[in-house]
Amino acid sequence: MNMEMNKFKTLGEYLKSRRNRLQPEAAGIRNSYSQRRTPGLRREEVAILAGVSTTYYTWLEQGREVTASREIMESIGRALQLTQDEWMHLFELWNPGSALPLPSISIADSKLSPQWRDIIGQLNYPSFITNERSEVLAWNNAAAEVIADFSLVPDPGRIMLRMLFMDQGLRRRMVNWEEFAQYSVAVFRTYYDMHMNDSWYKNMVEQLMDDSPEFAGMWQLHNIQAKRVNRVVIQNLVTGCAVTYDINSVANLADHPGLHICIYTPLSEYPFTDAETGRLN
Repeated sequence: MNMEMNKFKTLGEYLKSRRNRLQPEAAGIRNSYSQRRTPGLRREEVAILAGVSTTYYTWLEQGREVTASREIMESIGRALQLTQDEWMHLFELWNPGSALPLPSISIADSKLSPQWRDIIGQLNYPSFITNERSEVLAWNNAAAEVIADFSLVPDPGRIMLRMLFMDQGLRRRMVNWEEFAQYSVAVFRTYYDMHMNDSWYKNMVEQLMDDSPEFAGMWQLHNIQAKRVNRVVIQNLVTGCAVTYDINSVANLADHPGLHICIYTPLSEYPFTDAETGRLN
């Protein structure tokens, strides 16, 4: 599949996912008693709300190579009630410039400037360097103690998104695991669509969908999310307390576009409660 066809296919899948999510009542469509085959709006309903023909909108969802103006995309975006991040993603997919292949990000440890390893090594807070694939390239001692001992994970599998679903120890210690997992999948989906011609993303997602039904369920929602300060609660193995961290990201490191430092800044600490029994551990 060439880049243009891939672009239209991805745009169509994204529009369909947003349509399926929007309930008729939320779109102002009432007294719709006929049996629905779709979980959300029908294609013809989106077309009416957007002021375009049903055939035209159907072709867009099917990934056909049809020309759409900015005004049309704005009308469709309003009809689908997109969030700010979803608006941005829609226009990234629609803009012809987004079909150009993005430069591959080097994942070799030797390509990472030693100074950045030294910098995160000086930080007291858990910190690691990752790329848009969520591959962990470097980390400090605090990250190994609080998040995971990345040195024990074989290099090809040192992928934070995969560890989030497959590392059972990390999952048990992450108090708000489901919320954080949904956010992480949505951020990764944003990069996935931006790198639609990179086979690495496709292979990784297919493998993780086979390995984790929970990931497969979240992935099929097609949610997207721009990376921003996020919050996670992790049990400290030493103190037995759950610590709340704000995750700050320092992006676009010198000479390494696409890489960023994730810094876990602690906010509070409280006794860890077992999610199943409700008892303090």
